[in-house]
Amino acid sequence: MAGLSILSRTRNVCSCNLFSSNVTFLWRSTSTLSNTDDKHSYYDIVIAGGGMVGTTLACCLAQAPRLSEKKILLLEGGPKHSGDLKTHYSNRVSSLNSGTKSLMKSIGAWEHITNARYKSVKKMQVWEACSDAMITFSYDNMCDDVAYIVENDVLLAAVNKQVEKLTENLTVLYQAKIKGCQLPQHSGTNEVRVDLENGSSYFCNLLIGADGANSQVRKAMNVQYLSWNYHQMGIVATLKLSEPTENVVAWQRFLPTGPIALLPLTDELSSLVWSTSIQQAKELLRLSDESFVDALNDALWKKYPRDKVVDIATQKLNEILESMFLSSNAVRQLHPSIASVEEGSRAAFPLGFGHSTRYVSKGVVLVGDAAHRVHPLAGQGVNLGFGDVQCLSDLLCEAVFNGSTLGNMAHLRKYETLRQRHNVPTMLAVDGLQKLYGTTLTPVVVLRSLGLQLTHALNPVKKMIMNHAAG
Repeated sequence: MAGLSILSRTRNVCSCNLFSSNVTFLWRSTSTLSNTDDKHSYYDIVIAGGGMVGTTLACCLAQAPRLSEKKILLLEGGPKHSGDLKTHYSNRVSSLNSGTKSLMKSIGAWEHITNARYKSVKKMQVWEACSDAMITFSYDNMCDDVAYIVENDVLLAAVNKQVEKLTENLTVLYQAKIKGCQLPQHSGTNEVRVDLENGSSYFCNLLIGADGANSQVRKAMNVQYLSWNYHQMGIVATLKLSEPTENVVAWQRFLPTGPIALLPLTDELSSLVWSTSIQQAKELLRLSDESFVDALNDALWKKYPRDKVVDIATQKLNEILESMFLSSNAVRQLHPSIASVEEGSRAAFPLGFGHSTRYVSKGVVLVGDAAHRVHPLAGQGVNLGFGDVQCLSDLLCEAVFNGSTLGNMAHLRKYETLRQRHNVPTMLAVDGLQKLYGTTLTPVVVLRSLGLQLTHALNPVKKMIMNHAAG
């Protein structure tokens, strides 16, 4: 993919004399393009949704040499992203895996991220509140990064900088809200029609739904969507640590009410993701900053009631593993305390699960949250979406190379098969963890504590988990 990116950038340099006029076009509102204008009403590919996943996909497709003759339209429902780096860190961040980093490098966006700001994670420490069980994830001698913490705004700005260079075959429309879609299986044609709220209509061979968990494209497909609420909210905030430290560890503690995680931003700052009940979340948001910090430190350090059965079981398993020259005791590293919360950074969002039983249909395909939604406890949500982007981009290029149409169902079904084989096990594992750690029943606490000990002791199992999470 890196080679493809270089070829694409070379092509863009040759067209620099057109840059000024094309940038002006990108700023036009959707109302300036009428559905009566045949030159602009038809596109080979229309991408609905210009968030992180949709914009990255548009960048990938527009840069691909095999798709250089295809007209691509990206419909962004909101205004154009300013791209300005704010002084204060955003409270919405993503934990990117190595696969996502490689994707960002291939489209030239990673350089913009490194020139802005991000933080490498060298180690993850996860521990149980109701027992001594814990696990750590890191590469040998912490020589490689486990993940990268990047603000969503920074990532989106980095991708948009690349998008602005791709004016030959990519058009971006802002404030373009979708009213409805007419798909081939309903119309009897081979084209997809997309209607916008401003009255404009666009036609394409392939419509890609990247329009989030409430996807209009998915609803138009009329596919079965499995979903449920966790009756939890995720509280996010930017935190200042009690003292500066080499902040390269991502911390996560499983509380009876839900997991709480600290993700490193700088040596003095961390980002909070605290999953808890809706009622407690509302109470925490109403607290003063000082009281919120007290509640946060209590959640990180509080000693919960312990059951002797749990302690005996974990001790016995540890003795057995040591007799087999396996260590089940991770070296516990003390996590930092919190000094303050950045004013105005606290917010909360509802948590839920969602999965479309089908990702594709005639002339349409789903990516990202439009296809799947997962609990944030493992930090895999956005990485699953970027995995969709990489897979779909490769298969569309393969389809064109083989002389097939963009909507060829053989290639689309291959995408669906490959991504569901990866996404479904990940999502079920995350959902299982959420349910497993959502109770204080002694038998369940014993089972999950023993499982955590065993997983930590068996390095091949840990490496398999890390490789899968890395994409």
